[in-house]
Amino acid sequence: MKLPDYLIHDPWLEPFTNAILRRKEYFLYRREQILAGKDPVDFANGHLFFGLHFEKGKWIIREWAPNATGISIVGDMTGWKQDNQFRLSPAGNGIWEAILPSGKVKHGQLYKLLVQWDGGSGERIPAYASRVVQDEKTKLFSAQVWQPAKAYRWKVPKFNRPDEAPLIYEAHIGMSSEAEKVSTFREFRENILPRIKTLGYNTLQLMAIQEHPFYGSFGYHVSSFFAVSSRFGTPDDLKELIDQAHAMDIAVIMDIVHSHAVKNVNEGLGLFDGTRYQYFHDGPMGEHPAWDSYCFNYSKPEIVHFLLSNCKYWLDTFHFDGFRFDGITSMLYLDHGLSRDFTSYNDYYDGNQDEDAIVYLKLANELIHQIKPTALSIAEEMSGMPGLATPFTGGGYGFDYRLAMGTPDFWIKTIKEKADEEWNVSTIYYELSNHRSDEQTIGYTESHDQALVGDKTIAFRLMDKEMYFHMQRSDENLVIDRGMALHKMIRLVTAATAGGGYLNFMGNEFGHPEWIDFPREGNNWSFKYARRQWSLADNPDLRYGDLLLFDRDMVTLLKESSVYKTPFPELVVSHETDQVLAFRRKNWLFVFNFSPVRSYTDYGLFVPGGKYIIKLNTDNTLYGGFDRIDTELTYQTVTDTHGTSVLKLYVPSRTGLVLQRITTC
Repeated sequence: MKLPDYLIHDPWLEPFTNAILRRKEYFLYRREQILAGKDPVDFANGHLFFGLHFEKGKWIIREWAPNATGISIVGDMTGWKQDNQFRLSPAGNGIWEAILPSGKVKHGQLYKLLVQWDGGSGERIPAYASRVVQDEKTKLFSAQVWQPAKAYRWKVPKFNRPDEAPLIYEAHIGMSSEAEKVSTFREFRENILPRIKTLGYNTLQLMAIQEHPFYGSFGYHVSSFFAVSSRFGTPDDLKELIDQAHAMDIAVIMDIVHSHAVKNVNEGLGLFDGTRYQYFHDGPMGEHPAWDSYCFNYSKPEIVHFLLSNCKYWLDTFHFDGFRFDGITSMLYLDHGLSRDFTSYNDYYDGNQDEDAIVYLKLANELIHQIKPTALSIAEEMSGMPGLATPFTGGGYGFDYRLAMGTPDFWIKTIKEKADEEWNVSTIYYELSNHRSDEQTIGYTESHDQALVGDKTIAFRLMDKEMYFHMQRSDENLVIDRGMALHKMIRLVTAATAGGGYLNFMGNEFGHPEWIDFPREGNNWSFKYARRQWSLADNPDLRYGDLLLFDRDMVTLLKESSVYKTPFPELVVSHETDQVLAFRRKNWLFVFNFSPVRSYTDYGLFVPGGKYIIKLNTDNTLYGGFDRIDTELTYQTVTDTHGTSVLKLYVPSRTGLVLQRITTC
């Protein structure tokens, strides 16, 4: 059997060759068993078969509920009572179906399934429901018949993601408005999408798209996997948002949750047919102790079919350009990765792995890239599982990128625990550039995780309460000066060392203050902290706009320089005493002086000979700096006594520079 490429590339994996090959054999065996000779694209059509559909002039509903003894539709069309005309009949293999009476099912009607089983019954939302809404008074959810008179017509029917490194803007629709409310797809399209375009990001990552009963879960406790969250608008509203993004050459990926599901019975899949084991594991294995949710049983072909169909549904129906898969570590390990620190390669092959979840993830990535070869598939995974973000065709798991999840924790620890004089540039470089040679990573300083209540954004951690009183341009404040300088440097050095792409969470580009706290009983159901204060960045009297301009120019440089085509930076200097760090990526030189007090004149750097110009300077007054560097100068290398080319620069304290080599010697 051919060895996977990632095994060949990593000599530390050699002792685990047999385990890796057994895993590969198991995948091939299970793939054939599940697909039964079908192509993944032809297999993943559950959304076209199950659920409520208008086919050939008739309304047909199908549902999979193997433990059920009877299923009926109750809703607006039945007066919310049982009606024999709306009773489903068994069709074999646990499938129930019915052709509904002509003329009695109409767009906009609400309905549920009344599922009966030995010893009980209950109302359920259909598992494949494509539209679910919540009653404002009762707060109860119901499925809704969704068949608009006019189908949405795409303005950009075919969109191929540009061949660029992903520069990702992570966003939450509901909290994207400055008003204290739940914002909408339409408002986001009209007000926020132009901001993203202006900033230069080429990829939009949308959170909380799948329907979830608790708004404060950030969308991670999913109840209806095929339904667009109705809080934000209609399915057509989402399509129009994605369509407009494509018209702006912005790809749109979805934060998809296949690692677990909400425990709710009435809204979700818990006890759908009276059993938990229909979709999830029974016993402790079926419950995530940290997330208070149910965990899918990936060993069942029906579950794999359900989840693969879900992937295809979002790609085909809404033209998403890929996914950021949430909670991959939890899927990979039987203990959800909670009982170890992953300090040994043995942790990847000791029998604690959920081999069936691995099969599903490989199939999902195979399917995604068959449907849309330019699609992005990103893993939120912290254990470092070998092969995860290597091509499926080379024996890997097929993700295109892995999130560099250790980076935000590193920055938090550094800011909290070390005085500025103790920041070690060698450690910074190692932590930020450390990734597998055969994997691409998405670097980031903070995502939504680091902004939740109980935590702080980097800006708030650096400047804290001073942000409330001293962000006016007319104020002089050392805490603000320090925070502004380090905020830019941290973001630039993280983006410049990343292994393949960069991510920013909505609002953090201009140093959004405070935390995120969704409406809940503990805050009197307030939306005060579940919004984004764009006016801070737009106010010319405040310094937030300086950080916004810097982010725009940094992202533009990352895009135009194509630095990510070089997998790893090349270290030039890492002087721990001086706190100076410099590295190259092709003809681009990045220089950082993290010293809080020391500036250096004629600081020598051994680089390829030629002329260099400054393309980005964190100390520029445009970005709230002190303009201590003449950015109009052209810097020529000199040759030292050993014949080595040296570039001499003035490097002020707390400054980051990006220079481009424009000519050779």
